[in-house]
Amino acid sequence: MCGIVGYIGNRDSKEYLLKGLEKLEYRGYDSAGIAVINESGITVFKEKGRIKSLRSIVDEKVIANSGIGHTRWATHGAPSKRNAHPHSSTSSRFTIVHNGVIENYEQLKKIFLSDVTFVSDTDTEVIVQLIESFAKEGMSTENAFQITLKLLKGSYAIGLIDNEDKDTVYVAKNKSPLLVGLGEEFNVITSDAMAMLEVTNQFVELMDKEMVIVKRDLVTIKDLAGNIVERESYIVELDASDIEKGTYPHYMLKEIDEQPFVIRNIIQKYRGENNNITIDSSTLGTMKEADRIYIIACGSSCHAGLVGKQYLEKFARIPTEVHIASEFVYNTPLLSERPLFIFISQSGETADSLAALVKVKKLGYKALTITNVPGSTLFRGADHNLLLYAGPEIAVASTKAYTAQIAVLAILSVATATFKGLQLELNLLKELAVIANAMETLTEDKGTFENMAKEFLADTRNTFFIGRANDYHVCLEAALKLKEISYIQAEGFAGGELKHGTIALIEDGTPVVAIVTQETVKLSIRANVKEVAARGANPCIISMEGLEEEGDRYVIASVHSELTPLISILPLQLLSYYAALHRGCDVDKPRNLAKSVTVE
Repeated sequence: MCGIVGYIGNRDSKEYLLKGLEKLEYRGYDSAGIAVINESGITVFKEKGRIKSLRSIVDEKVIANSGIGHTRWATHGAPSKRNAHPHSSTSSRFTIVHNGVIENYEQLKKIFLSDVTFVSDTDTEVIVQLIESFAKEGMSTENAFQITLKLLKGSYAIGLIDNEDKDTVYVAKNKSPLLVGLGEEFNVITSDAMAMLEVTNQFVELMDKEMVIVKRDLVTIKDLAGNIVERESYIVELDASDIEKGTYPHYMLKEIDEQPFVIRNIIQKYRGENNNITIDSSTLGTMKEADRIYIIACGSSCHAGLVGKQYLEKFARIPTEVHIASEFVYNTPLLSERPLFIFISQSGETADSLAALVKVKKLGYKALTITNVPGSTLFRGADHNLLLYAGPEIAVASTKAYTAQIAVLAILSVATATFKGLQLELNLLKELAVIANAMETLTEDKGTFENMAKEFLADTRNTFFIGRANDYHVCLEAALKLKEISYIQAEGFAGGELKHGTIALIEDGTPVVAIVTQETVKLSIRANVKEVAARGANPCIISMEGLEEEGDRYVIASVHSELTPLISILPLQLLSYYAALHRGCDVDKPRNLAKSVTVE
């Protein structure tokens, strides 16, 4: 959600901070700000809205070699300039940026800060006011920071500057991502390595409940007891050009087009000798030992998990449940004797999934994370990991990460089946190669989908997606894509459920998109289409070659029936994209949403 950057070095920091924030725009935000420090003191610039609005108010005459920046997604207090970060203490000595949620901020206010006048509605301001209150008692900044961190309950990534110490940025994290980037005669902080890839690819990973003293030529990590922690840096294997749009008008369209490459990359990464799937034996041993698998995820990752459940049960023969992470934490089901938990997350930082992982580990169970980001918090906390190899996904609406998750779940399921000695009539890597080719052909037909979006979706108030079996799971994802970027009220339904209430919502002209890729249910779903058409709906059928009928609006290439979710979602992603485009929506940064949901 929110994003943090910081710079301390021998050059003017403003442009580093502003460019870094621009790289973090994809995460979702409603305001932004920077604070820079020089011999004249701390200067804060902040504004509601986009980074370009912030740029317009930054004074180019202010030259400062150190500073911090922030993009805010509102949690406490409405989106406004007053609530935007950075926040300063009453005397303006200390200025802070913060990601996360401080759960006990109201209690801290009452106990320690009853005489302080607050100027914002945020929980963040409590942190900076606490630091100042302890500093007034004679503590050093480091000690005041340390004592404050010990009092905080919740999640935080923090960057702090002190008007009386212009050569230091103080940093801390707990449950919220934050890295320190290393350079020659400069260092940076960032909540996402992509924000600072133009200046360095060498980063130091921070762990929960650590504080860091960052100077231009020195980085010191300590635990909250004050003990120094030694940790090696690592190189981010990512080209800065990978996070550029290139000639594309939007990241979402670029990422839709990248899906054939992602599938081919996954094939390459998981191909072993004799074209067999290779996954480490430790992971497969844990899979074999499990008597039940619990998939924990949110949003698109959860929809991918629903497809993955079919693979794990049909291929690996392991009973599988799928749970929404935010519900699992507080409503944990009765667990089996030998459970294995699979956490699916593009970012590896999803707060609800992290909370579930913490609970699972406390119970003593094993966990496997499927993520796009090595070294992320979910990655580090699990016993086993599988990577998506999808490359950076910038658009808020997930496309290539979703299909990558399904592909990796299929690979895990087939590899587990082989490890268990089960016989499958499926050459998965070969079938995935067929799908990659079919994806490529489909993405070249954008004009057709643009016309379909104009025909069915451009002026509608609501839309239904219907399907059966695995097509139903695709419908759930399709509805999410459409609603999140076009703001059309969209719902995905199992075709057979329409007559149990939902059909009452059908009106003249209501678009109903039906997916027909499953031989076993093709007649049933077509009957459902006739039911809604009889009540005035405007049906749009997307079918698979070999199952098509006259009047179908689009026919996708034939692929293995179990793997159709990998290909049938692409027309729906493109329909959503063009619907949003023609309605004048901000495709990559839809309102109220964030790419990485780092608060519960």
